[in-house]
Amino acid sequence: MADVRLGIIGLGAEGGMYANLIAEGKVKNMVIGAICDNDPAKKQVAEEKYPGVPFYDNYIAMMESGDVDAVVTTVPHYLHPEMGIEALKRNLHALVEKPAGVYTKQVKELNDFAATKPELKFAIFFNQRTNPLYKKLKELIDNGEIGSIRSTNWIITTWWRPQGYYNQSEWRATWGGEGGGVLVNQAPHQIDLLQWICGMPKKVYAKLNFGYQRDIAVEDDVTAVFDYGNGATGVFVTKTHDVVGTDRLEIHGDKGKIVVDDSKKITIKRLKQSENEMSNSMDMSDVMKLFMGGGAGDIFTEEVIEFESVWGKQHADVLEDFASAVVEGTPLLAPGSDGINGVRLANAMHLSAWLGKEVEIPFDEDLFLEELNKRIAEEGKYPVRK
Repeated sequence: MADVRLGIIGLGAEGGMYANLIAEGKVKNMVIGAICDNDPAKKQVAEEKYPGVPFYDNYIAMMESGDVDAVVTTVPHYLHPEMGIEALKRNLHALVEKPAGVYTKQVKELNDFAATKPELKFAIFFNQRTNPLYKKLKELIDNGEIGSIRSTNWIITTWWRPQGYYNQSEWRATWGGEGGGVLVNQAPHQIDLLQWICGMPKKVYAKLNFGYQRDIAVEDDVTAVFDYGNGATGVFVTKTHDVVGTDRLEIHGDKGKIVVDDSKKITIKRLKQSENEMSNSMDMSDVMKLFMGGGAGDIFTEEVIEFESVWGKQHADVLEDFASAVVEGTPLLAPGSDGINGVRLANAMHLSAWLGKEVEIPFDEDLFLEELNKRIAEEGKYPVRK
């Protein structure tokens, strides 16, 4: 295969961005094969911006047209698993948007079906995994630069959304249309990065505020505590009502600490001895000297690495990584099967808040769906899910 002919399902903000990147020649080994959208107005937009590219108002028709080798699903969250399965059924490679779905039962169906088609490439659009900063951070943790993780703390509140954002579409910020709030819309990237870099927690306790500062049914404010099962703990805070938000990740290990500020700067403090070795070897005179500000340089070294903004390039990189996997057989940076991890962690936070107690991972998936369907039924706008 020379170039992957990508079928873009949904010509909204994301689909339009991907189409532009490909049309501008910024994605190696990829061309636009076809575009699909059920909004009639999008057909004229596509004809003007991408002349000669076939347009469909039915995604099955596009998949069966012979115009595409692969698809990307830039559609509401509930549809990602369904469309991914339909593509794979027709021997098309599939790149699903994040999150992989709203609840783990539907994502499992997608993963299980994809496993029956190992010859096809199945990926998820985790563009932050292409971010050089987070690739470097994972490398540092994997290489044991700060030893065994003792705690994680991510405050990511740079998701400010005014009421008008939620009012622009009826499906936004609904249980039946979107499947949740900040945990399924804005923060899936951070949720994925946390488990990708630091591992999956064993237990979660979460306090979620639903419609706290916005007139919505779903969560706009989240504080969660993670238990990694070995004594290590984590805190995750995210919200959509902080107009001057914070993006700060701290990972504390037994041999040092890493701090990421604004997803632009990594500060690494490496202990010259592990904390346990220091505790066992220092006498009180050494400790007093340290408390008074002396001898810090004898205890740790500090390295600061700054990164340029890569906004936009990340999305091109995901598309190129996918195309390379199809054309050249290279490994995927974000295999589609990984998508269930972030959905599982978000589901655990929701379920903990709904039940008012700590939740073990894995949790009862039928119970989660039952609780979700209660909220969908109360809204009365969408059918319950199976």
